[in-house]
Amino acid sequence: MQLTQYARLSVAPMMDWTDRHCRFFHRQLSRQTLLYTEMVTAPALVRGGALHLLHHDTAEQPVALQLGGSDPRELAQAVALGWQAGYREINLNCGCPSDRVQSGSFGAVLMEHPALVGDICAAMIAASPAEVTVKCRIGVDAQVPEDVLPAFLETLAQAGVRRVIIHARKAWLQGLSPKDNREIPPLDYALVLAMKAAFPQMHISINGGVTSLAQAAGLLEQGLDGVMIGRAAYQRPADILQDADRLIYGDTAPGRDAFAVVEAMRPYIEQELSKGVRLASITRHMLGLFAGKPGARVWRRTLSENAHRAGAGLEVLDMALDAVQAAAIPEPQHQI
Repeated sequence: MQLTQYARLSVAPMMDWTDRHCRFFHRQLSRQTLLYTEMVTAPALVRGGALHLLHHDTAEQPVALQLGGSDPRELAQAVALGWQAGYREINLNCGCPSDRVQSGSFGAVLMEHPALVGDICAAMIAASPAEVTVKCRIGVDAQVPEDVLPAFLETLAQAGVRRVIIHARKAWLQGLSPKDNREIPPLDYALVLAMKAAFPQMHISINGGVTSLAQAAGLLEQGLDGVMIGRAAYQRPADILQDADRLIYGDTAPGRDAFAVVEAMRPYIEQELSKGVRLASITRHMLGLFAGKPGARVWRRTLSENAHRAGAGLEVLDMALDAVQAAAIPEPQHQI
C-alpha cells in the first residue's frame, strides 16, 4: 500500500507524544490523515533488538515509521525490520535538533552531510519495497537555505527519494533548545513553495507553524502536495482532524464528534487495561479533545487528577464525560 494518497495531511512525528495510543486516538478522528510514529533509532532496533518499538495496531493505518540514524547499513537493516512489522512508508529524520540526536550524528546534523544522506537513502530504498521519505529543515546554523536546500533535494532525488517533508525553518544546532528551534527561527514558506516549483516531480509537504485546517488547505491550493501539522494536531486534535477527511480529502462521510470519539475509544481502552497498561498512558493524549469547547477545563482536570491512580478504569472516563456534559448545560435564568 503506497501512502502518498494520504500525505495531503499528516500528523508530525513527535517524541513522547505520537506513540501507539496517540495514533489510535487520532485515527478515531480521521480515517485518512497520515500518521507517523515517534522517531525510532536504527541502533535501538538493530543493535538493541528493541522490536517492541515497532508495535502498532493495524487500525492505526495509514501510519509511517520514522527512523533516526546515520549508518547506511544499519538503517537498511532497520528498514527491513520496519517492512516486516507492517510499515509501508519509512521516513528518515534529517530535522531533529536535540543534543541527544546530534551526539549520534543524525537528525538535523545530516543536512551538513548531503552525500552521506544520499548513500543512506539509496541503501534504505534497496532494503525493502517500502517507500522511503525524508523529513528535513531548510538548513542548519550558518547554511544559506537558498543554496543548500536545492542541492540537498537534488541529492535525495538522485538517490531515488520521491517524497519529502520540509520543516520551513532552519535548525540552530548551537544556542537553541529543541523547543526554541520549533519557534524562534523564522518560517520561510516561500522557499518551500519555490522548491516545489523547482522539483515538480517530487512530492513536497510543508511543516512548521500550521495551526488550522484552513491554513493547510490554503497551502495546498498554492501548489504544495501535502501539509504536516504537529503541536496543533496534538493539543487541539478535534479542531485539526475532525473535519480533515471532508475538507482535505473530499470525503462525504460525516466525521465523529468528540463524544463519539470517546465512545469509540472505550473498547480499545478496555483491551489495553486488561494488558496492564495504565489508563493515563492513553488518556494523556486525549486531554485536548474538547479544547475550545464548554467543559474543556473540567475534562482535562478530571482525567489529569484521576487517570494515573492505581486501578483507574473506564469509570474515570465516565466521570470526565459527565463533567463535560454538565458544563455544556446552560445555567437556568433566575427571574426577578
